[in-house]
Parts: sequence; C-alpha cells; structure tokens
Amino acid sequence: MENVYRPLASTMFRALNRRLFAIAAMAAVAALCAAGSASAADEPQGLLPYSVEYKTTARGMALKLNRKLEQNADGSYTLTNGGKIMVVGFHEMSVFSVDGSAIRPKSYVYQGTGLINRRREVHFTPGAATIRSLYKEQWYDLPYKEGTLDRMSQQEQVRLLLLNDPTPKEDILITVADGKRVKDYQLRYVGEETLNTPIGSLKTLHFERVHDDPDRKSDTWLAPELGYLMVKTVHIEDGKPTEAIVTKASVGGKN
Repeated sequence: MENVYRPLASTMFRALNRRLFAIAAMAAVAALCAAGSASAADEPQGLLPYSVEYKTTARGMALKLNRKLEQNADGSYTLTNGGKIMVVGFHEMSVFSVDGSAIRPKSYVYQGTGLINRRREVHFTPGAATIRSLYKEQWYDLPYKEGTLDRMSQQEQVRLLLLNDPTPKEDILITVADGKRVKDYQLRYVGEETLNTPIGSLKTLHFERVHDDPDRKSDTWLAPELGYLMVKTVHIEDGKPTEAIVTKASVGGKN
C-alpha cells in the first residue's frame, strides 16, 4: 500500500507547499494594508503567542498542520509550522524580532522529510545589502530592500499591523525573499464574511491574491477576534483545490 500512496502523498505536499506560500503572501499583504493609516502617536500593540491546528485537504487526502508562535527569552519570536502524512512531511521555522509595528526577520529554515528531503534557508544580516538564500543546495545573494520578509515572518505582519489598524485597503504589494529570487505579491480585499468553522462561527476579513495565471486562485480568511489569525485558506491550481480550515486555536493562552 505504501508504494501506491507515495506518489500521491508527494504530489499533495508539493501542492500544499505552493498553497502555503500563496496564502502566506496573501496574509502578509493583508497586514500591510493596515500599516499606512496607523497613528504614530498610538502605542503599538504587540504580538501574542498562539498555537493553531488546521485540517488541510487536497486530492482527496487530509493532513493536520500545526503552527505555533513563541516568544524567546531575548524578546525575539520563533514561528514553527509542520505536518506529516504517511512517508512525507515538512517542518519550517522562522526567527524574527519586532520593531514597533514592523517585523524584522532573522532566519528562515524549511526541511522536507521522508520522500521530499528538501531544505531551504534564508538569512538576514542587519545592515547588509544582500540576503543569503539556500535553494536546491545552492546559495544565492539576493538584493535587500527595506521591508523584505521571508515566507513565514510575513504572516505575522497580519497580526501585528492589523492589530494596530484594522482598516483593510486594496491592491497592496509585499516583498518576500524566497529561493533564488525576491518576489513582489499583490493582494485585493474582498470584504467581511462570517464563516462556520469547527471552532464556531467567526467574523472574518476575506482577501484574494492577484495572479497572472487565470487558472490559479488563492483566497484567505482572517479572524479579528482571534488576533487576525488565518482561519481558512483555499488555493486552486489546474482546477484542483487545496483547502485548510482551523480546527483548534489558542491565542495568548486563551482557547
């Protein structure tokens, strides 16, 4: 049975990883929507640690994802995310600090396990003109510009910036260092929606990412009452949807 499911599990994880990155980009842009109108006189609200579990479905298979944000002794933060199905899995970690309402990324590491033994790294050095990035066993020096984030730290801009100004705006760009490129992403605000989830009915903000490819579509829903955590994501590529929905959530120690 394992040989039958290996290709399917591997394909699901590749699709899942693409979806996770697409959704991460959308979430971060949603956060940046709020940055422009926050008052400098206001005391910035800080991040609250959280632990979240998602059920992800793709190609008829289901996967549990666990994501956790913790604050370190030196005041920095560590965000982890991962899951496993049969013989394949992944684990990723981002370390960053917070400066007012801005995320300052330090490092990002992605490690595939089992059949997909792939590793990615991104390292930021304060004051440096370049970002070091490991992709397919080769190191790249990527150009740095203010506000560049990694694949995971961008997600925390959602909570940090929307907490300080919950007013979403449209057509916002975000910059992410990933692989051998620095990429810009655009997000469009759709509106407010109420979702029925395994943890109850939640009021959300709905965003969609702008794609050049008309056959790709990415949507995400963020819940203000949970500190703007992502509670649902849907990514469609080649007519095949990948969906994740929250099944457990604890923010600041409260369920």
